[in-house]
Amino acid sequence: MTASTEVPVAIVGAGPYGLSVAAHLRAADVPVRILGQPMGSWRARMPAGMFLKSTPRASSISDPAGRHGLNDFRATEGLPWVGDRYAIPLDEFIRYGEWFQRRCVPEVERAAVVRIEPNSHGFRLRLDTGERFTARAVVVASGFPPYATIPAELRPLLEAGLVSHTSDHADLATFAGRRVAVIGAGQSALESATLMHEADADVILIARTDRLIFGTPPTTDWDRDRPWPVRLAKPATPLGPGWSFAAFSNATGAFRHLPDRTRARLVRTVLGPSGGWWLRERMEDRFPVLTGHEAVSAVEADGRVRLRLRGPTGALEVDHVLAATGYRVDIDRLDILDAGLRRSVARRNAGAPRLTSGFESSVPGLYFTGLSAADTFGPLMRFVCGTGFAARRISRSIASAQRRSPSARPAPVPHITTSR
Repeated sequence: MTASTEVPVAIVGAGPYGLSVAAHLRAADVPVRILGQPMGSWRARMPAGMFLKSTPRASSISDPAGRHGLNDFRATEGLPWVGDRYAIPLDEFIRYGEWFQRRCVPEVERAAVVRIEPNSHGFRLRLDTGERFTARAVVVASGFPPYATIPAELRPLLEAGLVSHTSDHADLATFAGRRVAVIGAGQSALESATLMHEADADVILIARTDRLIFGTPPTTDWDRDRPWPVRLAKPATPLGPGWSFAAFSNATGAFRHLPDRTRARLVRTVLGPSGGWWLRERMEDRFPVLTGHEAVSAVEADGRVRLRLRGPTGALEVDHVLAATGYRVDIDRLDILDAGLRRSVARRNAGAPRLTSGFESSVPGLYFTGLSAADTFGPLMRFVCGTGFAARRISRSIASAQRRSPSARPAPVPHITTSR
């Protein structure tokens, strides 16, 4: 289909945040087109064999009725309910997300948006199928892949295939028999190194921090089973027990009013680099770990990588460097946005979009959710448990705009490619 059509809302991305926004907009009777592969980034950019760091209570995608959580999915598969001591396997979470999509957002179109441009009616979108259509509002829920960050000192070896980011790999077993340096100290680094070691790769972990940090194992599955003095001192939240986490979880809307530098620091440091409690036993003393080291430069030498390090071990030679160096939100990395549209988005903190209380950017009708919204609304947006706050705010904002301009609401159009 190449003829132009018009819809009220287009959602770009069908991961947890995109699916949740679509489910809430459907409940508000706002016609939506949602485009993308359901749970596509989780399937293609997360390593097989990994476990989620977040607990089951923090891993449910929000739907308006609250009937499609992770444990609801497990019940349909004949599995028992699980609590804080259960580490969620990646394949289970992907199956859950696809179940949520089939139940709550069956109209997902498995097509990729390749360009979003402004026009007099809102936005013009072009798909990889060749179709073009107009939407009065666009919700960008493209997730983390565009923001993958690799240190400048490693980038010269990207083209040679000697350096990659953790988000580039869905199967770390391909590194079997090779010597690999993993750079980082967070969950992605620790788990990737562990998975490669278990797949018979020769792994060495390099971390700037003086020591690796792991989470504390939960003592119970349910908050009600903790003694009340403990619950009072450290109230349970989706992010973990503690009053500071309670503030980030329950006062998410107030986070945007903090000074720019304060928000940037909190997003970077709250729940900073650490490993899941269940990972410690699998990795400690299993392969070399160089703490207190930092990569200064990397050069190719006979098809291998020669790393120069700042630290007691001054140099290292490996077959490959895997950068588990996180993500940095920068709108300029969203190539699907027309260059002029990117320039029109007001920024804060080195490229993150400045958003209203309803997640709308400075470009009317252009919304950002998920990791893109973390700088405005805090660390909750880095986790699946943030889908409820985001979806409620976005759906209310868009539905309100529809009510203010009822004449602008086009009739629903049939979807050309739907999920089955």
